[in-house]
Amino acid sequence: MTSSNHFDVIVVGLGALGAATLYQLSQRGARVLGIDQFAPPHDLGSSHGDSRITRLAIGEGNEYAPFVQRSHAIWRELEARTGKPLMTTTGGLVLGPRDGAAAHHGKTDFVRGTIACAERFGIAHEVLDAAGIHQRFPQFRLQGDEIGYHERDAGFVRPEDAIGAQLAVARATGAQTRTGERVRAVEPVGNGDTVRVHTDTASFTADQVVVAAGAWLPEFLGQQARSDWQAHFSVHRQVMHWFDTGSAAADFAPERFPIFIWLYGDGEEDYMYGFPSSDPTQPALKVATEQYTHATTPDTLERTVSPEESAAMYRERVAGRFPQIGGRVLKARACMYTVTPDNRFVIDSLDGLPNVLIASACSGHGFKHSAGLGDAIADHVLGRKSALDLSPFARRRLLEKAPG
Repeated sequence: MTSSNHFDVIVVGLGALGAATLYQLSQRGARVLGIDQFAPPHDLGSSHGDSRITRLAIGEGNEYAPFVQRSHAIWRELEARTGKPLMTTTGGLVLGPRDGAAAHHGKTDFVRGTIACAERFGIAHEVLDAAGIHQRFPQFRLQGDEIGYHERDAGFVRPEDAIGAQLAVARATGAQTRTGERVRAVEPVGNGDTVRVHTDTASFTADQVVVAAGAWLPEFLGQQARSDWQAHFSVHRQVMHWFDTGSAAADFAPERFPIFIWLYGDGEEDYMYGFPSSDPTQPALKVATEQYTHATTPDTLERTVSPEESAAMYRERVAGRFPQIGGRVLKARACMYTVTPDNRFVIDSLDGLPNVLIASACSGHGFKHSAGLGDAIADHVLGRKSALDLSPFARRRLLEKAPG
């Protein structure tokens, strides 16, 4: 089928995963269209806030490690191609109670799980006790009973710049995009070999469709009358805070301070993560935590972060652990996590619509993998063999765990 409105693949949603998929499809010579209701990169979804952690040893599961390894290679390729700095290597520290088994992202004993992953994949690392952590990074005020995993090649990716770079290169190599346009429906055409995508203003057909709608995925599934799928996803508001480093700015610069994940207790909320300063003109310690108690939607999300929220973050998590940092907040932002019951991704075709692939790099640990996932998804929808295995993210494992 040939038409100016027909494509090999249409990608719905151009955030982290959609932009990565569009970029990889364009590099394979596919005729591809990307559609987004906004103008990415933007600050309305999940992929904003100046920095996202990247780490090669993945405590969430060994199956993720090949994707982040591929992502690192892609970020460097894009940097060479665009001249834009996308990934900053700072080293990374994952620390928790030495004698505990602190959980994170659905995995118990996250620190030792990270260490085991590093050992399996030959990732350069050190295991430090509290004295070793203090000697290397005196910025952390420790209890004295910690164990730490230090990874040399961890750091952060600049999400807005990474998305922008992938979209720019994709367009330069033939991809078409339509922004400010919302997808209203996806339906099979004829015997189902072709899919029609309806937007606010037009319709297009494609051999394959990839839906990477992020926090708007539950709404999309509802429009498709797919409550069976919709029930797997919930959306949760998360908040990031940037605290002025003041006279301690040099101690929290990327050359001297790592990205970190700090599990300081056994409770689900006994946790924080953070970054060195990513903007030398406005030095700040960026910190955040996660909450999965209160669900939201993109339309009802409270996007403004109140001063009281930042004050509570400082009082409850920052002040006692980073005494050099005062309570002056430079900025705070809200974003959304799309979460599954087991804190894992879902990348699978809609039953009944096998050429519509749902791609949700969700549950708060997707960005670091997004470039590699886009690489694997591009091969998948074009019927090519990939070195990256998407099968662990099939939906069937959620059905197997469903009650009844």
